[in-house]
Amino acid sequence: MRRRPVDFRRPVRRRLSNVVWWTLCGIVVLLFIVIFSKESQIESKHSISKQNSIRQEKVIEGLNVTEEMLSPNSVTRQLSDQISLAKAFVVIAKESNNLQFAWELSAQIRNSQVLLSSAATRRVPLTTRESDTAIRDMALLLFQGQQLHYDSATMIMKLKAKIQGLEEQMSSVTEKSSKYGQIAAEEVPKGLYCIGIRLTTEWFRNLSLQRKIKERMQMEAKLKDNSLNHFCVFSDNIVATSVVINSTSISSKNPDRVVFHIVTDEINYAAMTAWFGTNQFKGVTVEVQKFEDFKWLNASYVPVLKQLQDAETQSYYFSGHHDDEKTPIKFRNPKYLSMLNHLRFYIPEVFPALKKIVFLDDDVVVQKDLSALFSIDLNGNVNGAVETCMETFHRYHKYLNYSHPLIREHFDPDACGWAFGMNVFDLVEWRKRNVTSIYHYWQEKNVDRTLWKLGTLPPGLLTFYGLTEPLDPTWHVLGLGYTNVDPHLIEKGAVLHFNGNSKPWLKIGMEKYKPLWEKFVDYSHPLLQQCNFH
Repeated sequence: MRRRPVDFRRPVRRRLSNVVWWTLCGIVVLLFIVIFSKESQIESKHSISKQNSIRQEKVIEGLNVTEEMLSPNSVTRQLSDQISLAKAFVVIAKESNNLQFAWELSAQIRNSQVLLSSAATRRVPLTTRESDTAIRDMALLLFQGQQLHYDSATMIMKLKAKIQGLEEQMSSVTEKSSKYGQIAAEEVPKGLYCIGIRLTTEWFRNLSLQRKIKERMQMEAKLKDNSLNHFCVFSDNIVATSVVINSTSISSKNPDRVVFHIVTDEINYAAMTAWFGTNQFKGVTVEVQKFEDFKWLNASYVPVLKQLQDAETQSYYFSGHHDDEKTPIKFRNPKYLSMLNHLRFYIPEVFPALKKIVFLDDDVVVQKDLSALFSIDLNGNVNGAVETCMETFHRYHKYLNYSHPLIREHFDPDACGWAFGMNVFDLVEWRKRNVTSIYHYWQEKNVDRTLWKLGTLPPGLLTFYGLTEPLDPTWHVLGLGYTNVDPHLIEKGAVLHFNGNSKPWLKIGMEKYKPLWEKFVDYSHPLLQQCNFH
């Protein structure tokens, strides 16, 4: 038999090898699919079982909180609502002085809370059977409460009436507190009164002392020397003025260059003169005058003195029966018409020979050297003062009546306020601009008290509007007589001001700030000990 050629045998071998190869590949793929499907089934079973267990735990944990409380037929929810209402009734019962009923409600609340706590602990919802007694007993008590008019409408009316009564009581107490506080602030301590009496007695008894002091004052060239540092204080308080001078002398680097000009009234002139004539303050020169000696200070020139002659003004400040008691007592304080208060607007006339002066209130303490104040450039302004507008209530609109057209047309309501108590006055510029006449204009316009009501600061803000140079805040720290002050400000402050009713020499003074003032009082002085001044 004849064999086939080689060319015809090769294709058969190729077909056979291709079939085998494809068969093996198919088997491998099938095995892979089978194995993968088994693993995924196992994982899915694990995940499903895990999800089921988590769901079951959540159902068990939230059994009372979620399903029970959201169910409209929930016994737990009914008990909880009863407890909330019962708690409100307990408060009302106590307010009505029905203590027996309040006790019964409280006891039933505790019973219901025990049931809820027990159900939450065992994680089983409350049944009607076990809670029926508690719900029925609580319902009876709540019904009893409604019979006692503890329902919402009645209680709202009662509470409104009570709130109104409390508001009236609070208003009355606040008014009394304001009056008594004002009276306490205006009182003269017995010790201070005693000092004045003893000094006055010594002055009139000791004629040689009078002659010696008057001769010294007449020969004192320092009183008009503009190369020295001049300060002025207008006061009738001997000890307070003494603290101002003593603290200034101790804090001064060159006390012999310091000159103090004190102006008081005729009543206190002898005592002031005797005190400062017999006590030394490290070389500080002290002059004492009384404003009654200023012949130009009369009603024809000074609006305040003219107003004091008006019957309506006298009634407003002195009678105590006016304005249907609507005006607070602090606005009716006669001290606001005192010449010692208003004398600050006449400084160029009081000291005609001086060019620059520092004005100090008698309720300040000096704890830094003030000589640098006299070299400050006021840039053509008259008044150098520390601004207080870092606090919003110290803007112009808080002091003045902006419903009045005169105020509204001439002054910016958001202009920055400043403080009296430590002021540098350029008296040359003051005289050039005739600032006192500006003060006279506004004081006469306010004869009916429609521009402002209180004190000398409002007319000062009007008088020195556009004529005030801001000083560094550390020169003058305020608030020690009525509020809390940052200790860092107190430490850095050159002049500490006890403005407010709580003066450090009064019993109502702020205790934590009193030592700042008392350290400049010589309590070992025989006169202070005799008068028991402390």
